[in-house]
Formats: sequence, structure tokens, C-alpha cells
Amino acid sequence: MTNPTDRSLRSRIRQVWQQSYTPDWLSLLLLALANLAVGLLSPFQRMFSLDDRSLSFPHALIERVPVPMLLAYSTALPTLSIILFTLSHPRKSTSQKLHQVHVSLLGLAISLMLTTFITDTIKNGYGRPRPDLLDRCKPREGTPQHELVTIDVCTEKDPHTLLDGFRSFPSGHSSFSWSGLGFLSCFLLGQLKALRPGADMCRVIVAGLPALGALLIALSRTEDYRHDIYDVSTGSLVGGLVTYWSYACLSSPLPPTSWVQS
Repeated sequence: MTNPTDRSLRSRIRQVWQQSYTPDWLSLLLLALANLAVGLLSPFQRMFSLDDRSLSFPHALIERVPVPMLLAYSTALPTLSIILFTLSHPRKSTSQKLHQVHVSLLGLAISLMLTTFITDTIKNGYGRPRPDLLDRCKPREGTPQHELVTIDVCTEKDPHTLLDGFRSFPSGHSSFSWSGLGFLSCFLLGQLKALRPGADMCRVIVAGLPALGALLIALSRTEDYRHDIYDVSTGSLVGGLVTYWSYACLSSPLPPTSWVQS
């Protein structure tokens, strides 16, 4: 005979699972672990030719948007903007504000994590050489100029610099910036009601500024010769699609009492 206490406990667990965001937070944790695993993998080293002019651009030691700056723009800025915008809303109760912050940041986090996982998986699996590969490689003297060669001809001693030369497609900066700043644009479009009939152009411009920032970050990767336009276009598409899905599906809030009480 089933113990009433056990039955009540199972019912409570099922209620929390169905009426809270526990599955989404667990999925976020799994994505974080998957990203760590993918980051430990080496990319496929595709063959290349020394006379390929598309791989002959200089390797820029100083990037226009280095990784710390990318994280600040795509993670910290959207997070702070969402929190400040939501908490300053004059017509919402405290529980409604906390709920909106919760679901919005959850959607942002999943957008960033899922985009990173998809991007890095494709990068490692495809192994497309970057436009600056030959400068990274430093092929040894006497290497055939007009034949396909492998990474074995390279004399670069730093393994990270060399292997990262085979992670061109798609652009990680592009996808990550669109998954963060693109999400912020979606958030502002919704909160400012910028797409409703009769909305003024000022709201659209304000909501579109983060997306403009993502576009500029993507274009900077071609200026650094880290990627070509094909890489950044595909990366932007990946980030934009994941962002739209994350905002539309994960940021549609349950009633505030559902998570406050659970």
C-alpha cells in the first residue's frame, strides 16, 4: 500500500517540475558541461595549400574586440540592462518584477550557452582554415607551394595559436554577440512595445541599438582577418535563430505565483 506521505512528496516534486523552471535550469547546467567538453576537443585540421591567397592575410596580435570585451558586451551589458529596466518599471509589483528578471535572464543564459555549443561543435567538426592560417602556421622552408599539405609542415610552437587557425567557420564572436545583444534587442522590442501599430520610431531605434552593436562586432572579425564574410554571416544567423527561439519560447512567463510558490 502506498504511503500517503510518499504520494504527497511525489506529487509535490511533479508539481515543482511542471510549474517551475527546474527543467530549464538543469538543461542549462548540461549545456555548460557540454561546452566544457567541446572546448577540450581539437578541431579537424583540414588540408591547405601555400598558394591559397585567401589564407595569406596577416595574423593580428591585437584584436578589435578581444574576448573579455566580447563577454562584457554580450553578457554583462544585457544582464545589467534587463535587471535595471525591469526593476525600474513603475506599474509592476515586486513579484512580477522578480519573475520577469528570472525568466529573462534564464532565456539569455540558455541563448548564450546553446549558441556557444552549436558554434564550437561546428568549428571543431568542420575545421575550416582561418584567413590568417599561413601566418600562424609558419610553414618550414622547402614546403611545396602548389600542393595540398597538412598541419605537419607548420613550425609554430604554440599549439593554441596553430590549432585555433582551423576554427574559422562559423564565427564565434558573431554568434555569441548576436545571442547576447540580439536577445537584449528582442527584450527591448517587447518591453517598449516597439512593433505595435502606432509605436514611434524612437522605440525601434532604442531597441535596435544592441543589434547594431552585434553587427559591428561581427564585422570587426573580417577587419582582423580572423574570418571572412561567409563565416560571420553564418555565425550571425546561428546566434540570431537561437536568440529568437530562446526569447520566444523560454521567456514567455508563467503566472508569477507559479514560481514564487513552488
